[in-house]
This record gives sequence, structure tokens and C-alpha cells, in this order.
Amino acid sequence: MKTIDDLLADGVSGRRVFVRADLNVPLDGTTITDDGRIRAVAPTIARLAEAGARVIVASHLGRPKGAPDPAFSLAPAAARLGEVLGAPVAFATDTVGDSAKAVTAALGDGAVAVLENLRFNPGETSKDDAERGAFADELAALADVYVGDGFGAVHRKHASVYDLPARLPHAAGDLIVTEVGVLKQLTEDVARPYAVVLGGAKVSDKLGVIDNLLGKADRILIGGGMAYTFLKAQGHEVGISLLQEDQVPVVQEYLKRAEEQGVEFVLPVDVLVAPEFPDLKTKAPANPTTVAADAIPADQEGLDIGPETRKLYAEKLADAATVFWNGPMGVFEHPDYAEGTRAVARALVDSPAFSVVGGGDSAAAVRTLGFDENAFGHISTGGGASLEYLEGKTLPGLAALED
Repeated sequence: MKTIDDLLADGVSGRRVFVRADLNVPLDGTTITDDGRIRAVAPTIARLAEAGARVIVASHLGRPKGAPDPAFSLAPAAARLGEVLGAPVAFATDTVGDSAKAVTAALGDGAVAVLENLRFNPGETSKDDAERGAFADELAALADVYVGDGFGAVHRKHASVYDLPARLPHAAGDLIVTEVGVLKQLTEDVARPYAVVLGGAKVSDKLGVIDNLLGKADRILIGGGMAYTFLKAQGHEVGISLLQEDQVPVVQEYLKRAEEQGVEFVLPVDVLVAPEFPDLKTKAPANPTTVAADAIPADQEGLDIGPETRKLYAEKLADAATVFWNGPMGVFEHPDYAEGTRAVARALVDSPAFSVVGGGDSAAAVRTLGFDENAFGHISTGGGASLEYLEGKTLPGLAALED
């Protein structure tokens, strides 16, 4: 696939360059709580603007239902992008309407504009090829060149990700080039031992990547809400912990396959439990207790890995040469349940391994807990996209950028 370097070699001064970015940042009202994705794509936008391009940035945010919704406006992200770039950023209050046409037509060389949330138009996410294509045609009319740099969306067959590149000369942005390069390091000629740490709420979200990694990883460490389905698969009671009962047989099969293939599965040996989920707004003390992983009381819920598990996981990561981590170990947003996630992050910082942090929650946890992003090998901007790549799937947004 062509890259930004190829575009710059051909010259972009005066050309309208449509950058499909990923500005899908978490918001508390209109306040951005983690601007990592904005900072990640800013270098691509800056390079194009410095070369004289008229840069049109587009993205989705959240899951609006195909119509404008103020709660999902990209206006805060556009303002923050301007701060990161250190230059004014214009904002269009629609996607392909009068505002978008006026704002993009008024752009001068080196100027940047952001369109309103692409998902305010039903054509963006439509499963109907014609409807999606019609929206892509309207977007294409705004620009001369397309740059795909929204890695967090490349696993989606959406108009701005999949259909639009077919309508314009196209190239991959710097962020996508970096992300793909990192993922190749996790799938081709991997430095060993190769450890994978998987957390988060649902085991069903990770089954595909576990299936594919059983033939690649040396050890897989499990935490987060998904750990309780694994513990249940081993015959342990999990109280009122998060559990996907229908996935227990699948997990049992994976544990069996792992043993046959010599892949070490590492599960929690102790957990922090409480009778109810903590209040994440007030962050009032939750007063959890620590119990063995095979002795969770019937009226208690597991909410983080315990101190012995933290030590165990740090030991299992200490000698790794490559580590992929996706998903927190517990409810890290509450201080009483943040230590498991902190322990994994600290183990990666202390390790000489090439470490990749994948997934919005994991990346947010790293920043929320105060770790230096540069202490990790790479912090990915695309959780779902990273997982599907590691599952061996073809990602529509990457396929669309290939010539």
C-alpha cells in the first residue's frame, strides 16, 4: 500500500486530503477524559498540513443511531486537535451538508477542518452496499485524495473506511503503517518467550484471538471479568461474578487444546471480592476482601486479581521477550480495584520485552494509572482491530488501502 511518504513525494500542496482518523475518545459530558487517539493521529495531520495540503479530518464517535445527537458531537475532539496541533481547526456541523461543503471549500493551503460525526449519517454504517456507496460518493466530492489513518475502525466495513478509498487516490497514514508493523511483530518471527495477557469483561470478545494464539503464544494470562468463565470451566464456583455460562464448554475445549499444544494458561489464584459493584462516580471505599480463586463466596463478586496473582503474573512476564496485553485485570477505574491492572503495567515497564498494549481500556488504564507511555513498546489505538488482526482476519479498511 502507498504511504504518506508517497503522497508527499508526488506533492499535496493545494490538494484536499481527506484523512479518516479515529477521534473516538471517551467523554464525560463535553470533557475528553483520554486524548490518546487524538495525539496519535496528529503527526499525520501535521505532516500533510505542513506540506500545504488542505486537510479534511473525519471520524466517528460512539454509537449514535444514524442521526445527529449532541452527546456524540466531535466538537470537543476538534477543539482538542487544534490544541495538539497548535493551529486553528475549523469545524463543520454536519458530514456532507451545507456546513461541510462551506467549511471545506474555504480551506486554505495548510489548513485543517474536522467534519461532524460520520455516524450521524445512516450511510456510514449501513449494511446496504448502495446506501453506503451513496454516502461515500458525497464524501468523495469533498476531497481529491484519501488517507486512511483511523486504525481503530479498519475492522469495520463502513463507508468512510471501506468504500471511500475506492473512489479516490489513497494511501495509508503514519499511524496505520506503525500499527500494522507492530502487529506483524506479534505474528511473524516472534521473539520468544511470547506471553499474552487478556482481560476485560467478556470472554466471548477474546475467543477468536485465543483460538489463533494457541498455536503461537507460549503462555496466556487471564484476568478481568472474563477470568470467572475460565474459573467456572475448571469447576470452581464464582459467586455473583461476571459469567458467560454458555461459553464454559468452549473455554474447557481451549484449556484442553492448550495443554495438548504445550501452551501455558495462567489463571488467577486469588481475587478481590465484594457484595456489589463499586460506585465509579463517587469512588467511595469499597472495602473488598481477598479470597482464593477457588473459594469465592456465593454472595460475592470478583472485581480484581489478588496480591498472589499479581506476583505470579509479574513472574510469568519477567522473562518474556514479547508481550501483547489487551484488557484490564479488574475495575481499574476504582482505586480499590486498580492494583491488578497496575501490577501488569508495572511488570511490562520493568521487563525488557517488546510490549504492545492493545485496546482502549488498556491504553486508558496505562495513562490513568500514571505510567509513561514511552515505557512500553507500543500502545495501540485499536482494540477490536488489533484483536481481529491477531485472529488472522482480513480487515476491510486495510484491504481497501492496498493497490
